[in-house]
Amino acid sequence: MAHNKGSSLSNARGREIYVGSEIRDSISLLDVLYSNAFEEEDIDSAVAKKAEADFYRGAPPQWLNFCWAEKATSANKTTPFIKRDGYTELIQNIKKQLKGDLTSTMNLLHQPGSGGTTLAKQVLWDMRKKLRCAVLTGATSDFTAIAKQVIHLFTAGSQGHQNTVLLLLNDVCIQKNLQDAIMKEITDRNITTHMPVVIILNCVHKAVIKQEDHNNSRHVILRAELSEAEKQQFEEKQIEISRSYSNEHKQFHGFNIMRENFSEDYVKETCAFLDVRKKRRPKKSQLLAFLSLVNAYVPGSHLLQSQCQAFLGPPDPIYGGPSFEQRMEPFSHLIVTFPSQQGQDKHVRLAHPLIAQQCVELLATAGVTRSDTARNFLTDFCREEVQQHLMSVIKDMLTKREITVDVKQNAEWKRDMLTKREMREERKSKFSRLIQDIEDTEGQESKSNCVSVLQLASKKFKQNPFFPQALARFFYIVKRDYSKAEKWAKIAKDRDPNNSFVADTLGQVYKNHLMSRMKVEQSSFRVPKQLGSISAQEILQLSTMAFEAFKDEEWAAENEQGADMQYDGINKVSHIYNNRGLFGYLQVANIVFDSLVSLDKNWQKVLTMEISADSFFISIGQKKLFKYKPLIISLRDEVERKCEFFDGYLTYSKPSMKENEPHYFQTDVKNCYCKYVGTCTPIHSESAIDVPLQKLKEEMAIAFPGLLCCLDKGYDASNLRRITTLWGEINKKINKKDGDNKASQNFILANIILSKVEAASPILTPLPILRSSLERHLVANLSNQTPEFYFLVLLLFWPEEHKKMDFNIDLNKCVLEMQESYKNTYKKHLRSRYLLPLIFLGKGEGLSRLVHRAKIDNLLIEENPMARPEARPDLISQKWSSGEVWREPSVQDLLLPVNGVVRQHKVFAHVDGKKINVCAGQQSKVWKSGDVCFYLGFTIRGPVAYDINYPSYSRPVRS
Repeated sequence: MAHNKGSSLSNARGREIYVGSEIRDSISLLDVLYSNAFEEEDIDSAVAKKAEADFYRGAPPQWLNFCWAEKATSANKTTPFIKRDGYTELIQNIKKQLKGDLTSTMNLLHQPGSGGTTLAKQVLWDMRKKLRCAVLTGATSDFTAIAKQVIHLFTAGSQGHQNTVLLLLNDVCIQKNLQDAIMKEITDRNITTHMPVVIILNCVHKAVIKQEDHNNSRHVILRAELSEAEKQQFEEKQIEISRSYSNEHKQFHGFNIMRENFSEDYVKETCAFLDVRKKRRPKKSQLLAFLSLVNAYVPGSHLLQSQCQAFLGPPDPIYGGPSFEQRMEPFSHLIVTFPSQQGQDKHVRLAHPLIAQQCVELLATAGVTRSDTARNFLTDFCREEVQQHLMSVIKDMLTKREITVDVKQNAEWKRDMLTKREMREERKSKFSRLIQDIEDTEGQESKSNCVSVLQLASKKFKQNPFFPQALARFFYIVKRDYSKAEKWAKIAKDRDPNNSFVADTLGQVYKNHLMSRMKVEQSSFRVPKQLGSISAQEILQLSTMAFEAFKDEEWAAENEQGADMQYDGINKVSHIYNNRGLFGYLQVANIVFDSLVSLDKNWQKVLTMEISADSFFISIGQKKLFKYKPLIISLRDEVERKCEFFDGYLTYSKPSMKENEPHYFQTDVKNCYCKYVGTCTPIHSESAIDVPLQKLKEEMAIAFPGLLCCLDKGYDASNLRRITTLWGEINKKINKKDGDNKASQNFILANIILSKVEAASPILTPLPILRSSLERHLVANLSNQTPEFYFLVLLLFWPEEHKKMDFNIDLNKCVLEMQESYKNTYKKHLRSRYLLPLIFLGKGEGLSRLVHRAKIDNLLIEENPMARPEARPDLISQKWSSGEVWREPSVQDLLLPVNGVVRQHKVFAHVDGKKINVCAGQQSKVWKSGDVCFYLGFTIRGPVAYDINYPSYSRPVRS
């Protein structure tokens, strides 16, 4: 855009400030919509008319389309740009967010071809005078660079001219990381503001809109279906278009499909002229098939015009040959070409996803199957070097699994083979939509066609691990050919040996092989002949391979560094810690236990180390099992170690503030622990404390996290008295020997938990004695302690108003030490997860002022007695994530409001004359320096301020 005065941005007062070229050059990752866009230009009406016609044909909107629509340049232009029903809701939501947090997000969920991108850009255009609007362009994983540019756009001008950025994204996957990066940039630069810095609008393709999407207040839904009001708008616009484009409008398929309310009849009529031949098809017919396949299975995708020209071959237009559009006749009206945002090579796609789907169907009916087109595309269109953009399209088309409405039910025995995770995700397809459609529509050859397509991709792209990974999954899930599944899973792993998610597939192959053998043994279903009876040796042989594969995966996961794991647009590596290796190991351990015990009850005593493996093998005459002895004698300890990991993992955190752990997860871990660990004392135990320790294992109260969640498990006073007494015994015996800190910590926590259900219990240890136990360790060494130790110090030594403690402790130093200890102990495993508040500060005194999270959860259930038991976890999660929990009178009566202050985006609690540094539960709520009030909770990382409020603050009203 050329501007005489320069480009201008709006400020919060609704005025404009002009910015120089240095601002524009410093925000290259953003397509900024300046507030005076096109105002200083003489718009070429021919260019604008062509852009308008291209848009009606099906090309994505350009900013020029919105500008031209506003200009009533002739009597023919009588109707405004059509606003879909979601427009008003989007505008209202944005206005709400302007009264909200420093950073916030909202989602526009739109079915492919429903006009979602147009609606989002229309909102940006209409808000450009009030907000600083921009679209994130290109694929980059450098969130810090994007965050810096967003902040640069927010602060452009001077202190009094800042304004909120409305940022449009087309990739929901990067939202959380980008939001965190923006908050870090705000904090690092100590930006003080009275307005939100950024509102992120995610424009998300979603073929299936679920009920929970409608229930989310931050979701605006756009379906491929018109309301009556929208139909009226389209009819009025049709009259105008037919006057302006008397000869062309019949080929405005993008517009016409919507006007016809996404009518299948219109689409079929539009494509009816296609004369599909299976053999000797010209290049342009083949290219149409490629475009159809890509656009049908990767919504919003495109091919580059230069790639299409190269496929068609000479003569090239630049050497005097016919144009691309001319060469594609008679299909040209089904195709749109449009400039890229970077202004380089033009993009090519079909006019609408429904046209793409219809072309795919017509081709398949004529014998040109999806698999034929996919193979030809990989072989003929994708030549030697495939560009990154095209590689991403191919990967999505062949490997991206989507949410679907209907899931085909397998035979009963096969359905039982599915992991519980897959059962829970019954609405998530097992393969990409293209692979599933090939399997469903291509008859007897369908399975081999799926294999051939994935095999071709695997061989063509020799560095990419995801195609052989998908192929391995197809072999073990569909064809149940575990040998070939193993082969391709190993190939995938070799291509990316450090990717734990790729490594997981090999473990799943072995696990599913073992599961299939066990299911066959226990059922009368007819199965392939090679699946005969199974022996203990075969169980151990298969499980050994599975255990090794999952241990390799665990090793890879341990060496993946969260903050540095980024994606380059093709190879997406999750920023989460991959726990599947640990969990897969426990799943196999469960199968091994059940299968061996079903062969001989005495295997239970062997696996739990109650009797020796040697004597058992001799007694049953199975000396060949001796080679598995190292595995057998290590199983109990391995299971205990992995269950201990999940004990903390599931107690201290959850996937996100809004998302709960799948129910089966905790159940499978608990079952495995009970089978191997929680039944008897191993034969090699000799210590005097082994008996009470084993009793605590049976109670699942052997470690700090297990004790913390005793109330979640519903333990009564009797259970908790027994647990506290056992830890008292162990603590006395150990303190006499070496003063083990963990035993002391667990004894203190057991007392705290018991006090929650029996405040006057005679076996409770007085608070001063509990404090003195911690004092000894504090005096000896404040540093290098566990997060659990600092957690207890904060609970027991947190100041009470007007109450002096005999022992003086620097709680700020304790908080810093706890954060460092958390970083060294848990951060790698809990990265990206939401840390749960475990204990809150209440209104009582002593131990009674400590409020367990379970108490608040129970209050929420009591407030909603009609909720079904299975719905309660989601209800509780919704109350916490929405902040409604803090509005509940029963919760307000329970918790102590804490006064504090914000300084340079840091929150401090004021207690008894002390100023203690605490984290913000939501950093985006920390607006400015000043007095605040909040509720104080304690996570395994330290004290956290929840429901932060500025008591005397109201934000200025925008003009």
